[in-house]
Formats: sequence, C-alpha cells, structure tokens
Amino acid sequence: MSTITRRRRGTAGLLGAAGLSAALVLSGCTSTGDEGGTSDNGEPAQITFQSWVPNIDRAVDAFNASQDDIEVTLETITAGPDGGYATMLAAVQAGNPADVVQLGYDAIPDFLINDALEDISPYVNDSENLFVPWQWQTGAFGDGVYAVPQASGPLGQFYRKDIFDSLGLEHPETWEDYYEAAKVIRASDPDRYIAAFAFNQAPWLIGLSQQGGANWFTAENDAWTVDIDGEETLQVAEFWQRLIDEDLVKIVADMSSEWNADIQNGNIVSWISGSWADAIVRGTAPDTAGSWAVGGIPQWEAGEDVSATWAGGSASAVLRGSDNPEAAAEFALWLNSDPESVNILTNIGAGWPAIADTSEISVLQDDPEVFAFYGGQDIWDVFAASDAAVDTSWTWPPLSSTLFASLSDNVSAAVDAGTPIADAFVETQADMVAALEERGIAVD
Repeated sequence: MSTITRRRRGTAGLLGAAGLSAALVLSGCTSTGDEGGTSDNGEPAQITFQSWVPNIDRAVDAFNASQDDIEVTLETITAGPDGGYATMLAAVQAGNPADVVQLGYDAIPDFLINDALEDISPYVNDSENLFVPWQWQTGAFGDGVYAVPQASGPLGQFYRKDIFDSLGLEHPETWEDYYEAAKVIRASDPDRYIAAFAFNQAPWLIGLSQQGGANWFTAENDAWTVDIDGEETLQVAEFWQRLIDEDLVKIVADMSSEWNADIQNGNIVSWISGSWADAIVRGTAPDTAGSWAVGGIPQWEAGEDVSATWAGGSASAVLRGSDNPEAAAEFALWLNSDPESVNILTNIGAGWPAIADTSEISVLQDDPEVFAFYGGQDIWDVFAASDAAVDTSWTWPPLSSTLFASLSDNVSAAVDAGTPIADAFVETQADMVAALEERGIAVD
C-alpha cells in the first residue's frame, strides 16, 4: 500500500479532483492481479466494464473486434451515487469488482477516500500527452494515475431559434440580455418560458456558479476552505431568484416527463447544458429538427469569455481488486483515445472529447444529421470554444456525493417553501463543512 496526497501537477489551476492536499490522505493499493493482455491459458483476458452511457456498446464492440488479447463484457448501470457508484463500492468491499468503470470527474475523490481505485500509472503514463492537461489531471494524484479521462461537458445554450427569430430576439450574449429575452418570451404566450429552473440538478447549479466566478473548494496548508455561500454564488442565486419571482422560468425538473413535453411543444425554448445534451434534445424532440441553434453561455460582463462544465466530465477507472489491471487499463486508454472509439463516443453524446488532438474525430468535422437538426449550424464550434474557456481553477472536493445531495435537497426545499434560493447555498455550506469534519478532513 502507498500513501498518496493530491497535488497540482504541470498546469496552473486544475478542474476535477485537483487540489486534494495532505488534509485528505488517500490509500492506494498497487496492482495484484494478472499482468498482460492474455490469461494464463492463452485465452483472451476477460474484462468487465460498467457504464451508464447509452449506446456505448458500439465502442465496446469496436474494441473487441480490434484485437484478440482482451475481451470486454459491458454491464449497464445506473448513473450517480445512489445507483452505479454504490454498486461499484459495494463490489470492491466484497472482493468481486468490475474491472473498468465509468466515473464522473467529481466522483474520483470519493472513490479514492474509499480506497476503491487501482493505480494504473505504470500502464498509461506514457499516454498523458494525448489528453487535454486539465482533464488528465482529474485522475492524477501524487505520483499515481487512477483514471483515464473520457470527455468533459462544456456548457452551451440550446435554444429554439425559430421562436427567438419570430420574437425579434438574438441569442443572449449577457445575463442581462437573457433576462430581457425571458420577459419577451413570457409575454408572447401564457404557457411559454425561456427555460426551466432545474432545482433537481445540482451539477447545473454548480456549473452556473462556476461560470459566475465561484470556486467552492480550495485546499491549502493541509486544510480545505469551503466557500459555497460566497459573493459570486449569491449573485447567481439572486439572478435566478429574480426570474422565479417574476414568473419568467418554469419550476420543473429537467429531463422529467413534463419537461420533455415542454421541449417538444415549445413551451420551454432554451436549455443551458453540457455538450452531450445535443443527443437528448434530438432524441426528445425529433419533430423540431431545423428549429434549434446553439450559442455560448451568457456572460456576466459584455465581452467576457468564461465558461464552465456540467459536473466536470467523465473518466474510465480501474477498480481495486481487478483481476487484470493492465488489460483493464489498456482498454480504458483505447476507449478514450483511439479515433474510432472517440468518434463513437462523441456521436452517442458522451461529451466533449478529452483528447488534445480532435482533428481525426470526423463527427466533429462534419456531422450531417446533427448539423441539419440545428439548421445547418456546426454546433461543435460553440463547444470547442466553450471547452477552451472553462475556468480550470475549479476544484472538486471529497464527498461530492454529499455535496450533490445537500444542494439538491436544500434548493428543492427553498423552491417548495418559497424561501430565497440563496439560503439554500448557505445551508449547503454548513452541511459540507460538517460532513468533511465528520470524516476527519480538516476545514479552514
């Protein structure tokens, strides 16, 4: 066993799990399984891969067809801490884990403090230069590497351009523009809103705060500083409070049945979400093809260029106790860097690729189906710019599952009670400080 602490490596300001310090001491087990890509009897090494990404079986099939040494079996799981993550951690404790699993960047610290990940640095270190630095760093702790990045979720605004055009509206460049557009849209139809206020989506609320300049967690001098209720976050909360108070946004859980219907019939005319949401928009409202466009996220000051992500992104990690960590790491690396696989992942909506060179990703150069849905627009130009503008000083903390649950619960309660949303962030601040201290993690 080796003791590992998180440190910043290579680039200044890292997103994801960056910034874990000696305040959070992590134990990492060295690999104890078989080495190499084939089993002792000469048969292909058998690898199990757990993922929630729809249609990722296409990438798994492509890998299995590409070579004879490793055979991957896909197990579909439920996303999130109460679904697949709980199943993964329980399997590690029971000694029968899957080999490779899908993890959000935000979840990597949680798995590390539960001693649930293998150090795969001996197998993947030579490939670091294939990936965008900040995304690679989300899985790098001390001298170890515990995940291979797959994709990020840079934010953009999906909107019904036909409705905007009919009302004489341009894509909102600033949040004040967004507010003014919301008033025009609301006045145009008694059932129509510019957007939903997604009280159920902690990643969305966090992304808006990040884009507003907030940095909720920083690690320094062996302790964490928690700033969930800081000035930047409260500015964001007060903006959305104004929209709620003036009945300019609909209070509905996004991706719910009601929300789906509103997207289909034009009662909700925009959605600020990650790049992967393209597949959801097209799948939810196919009859609206040609009516949509995508623009960047509105800015707090005209001329600024600051973006953020929806929960950072997603990675492939090898669980502690894998029977063949080398073969598992080989698959994780291929899945997230081979052009054939990255093309598939991008096409199925896995997110913006983590690889640094996207010139061979053909669907980003020409995607007739996607571009036609958005009226001929090359929407990937928007997300390439958004990804480049992500504020990479953001740090994911340990206990992110606690953060998500607390924030969603507190915001939902505020909406139900009609109390200020800002109070929900204050309550989440207290919840997170208490949770960290309860785990013995120092808080400044």
